[in-house]
Amino acid sequence: MDWRERLRELTCSKEDDESGIWHAVYVKTGNEETVKEKIAYAFKDSDIVPVIPKRCIRERKNGTWYKRIRPLFPGYILIRGKVTTEDYYILKTVPGILRILKGVNGLYRIDPEEIKVICRLMSDGELIGTSTAFQKGDSIVITEGPLFGLEGLIQSVDRRKGRVRVNISFLGDLRTVDLDIRFITAST
Repeated sequence: MDWRERLRELTCSKEDDESGIWHAVYVKTGNEETVKEKIAYAFKDSDIVPVIPKRCIRERKNGTWYKRIRPLFPGYILIRGKVTTEDYYILKTVPGILRILKGVNGLYRIDPEEIKVICRLMSDGELIGTSTAFQKGDSIVITEGPLFGLEGLIQSVDRRKGRVRVNISFLGDLRTVDLDIRFITAST
């Protein structure tokens, strides 16, 4: 089974299914993990699951390269599942949540097309892995990883840092995020 199929089974259900409904809450940046644990504890007996999409990127400090795990959208926690009125009031009591995003008809529901791209990027639970690519002439070809088939989202590539800038639509806005990429050399 491909990692994308396994991820679809774990996170992205059919749109008609209640688990295919996604919402978002805003928390203080840096407190995402703590608040996620509190939400998970508050809803331990229900189908509501908090998710923090994370990215693994390379960072250089004092001349040494390190892999760091950072949130894809700092300050946001995604919530998968149908949030009822009772669930909403439980969610309001969770410490650390600064704002529950609301729309015209109640809680703001994240567009299924936006969630589809985010779910496709997440390969290991919540973690967005490293994509593998090679340069063919003036274009970059993704051979495997979460960006495979999503080349249209790529804005720019920084080979030296091993990063790729990707445009992702989230909460109706276009956001640019850096993801990790590994280049292979094509043997001729």
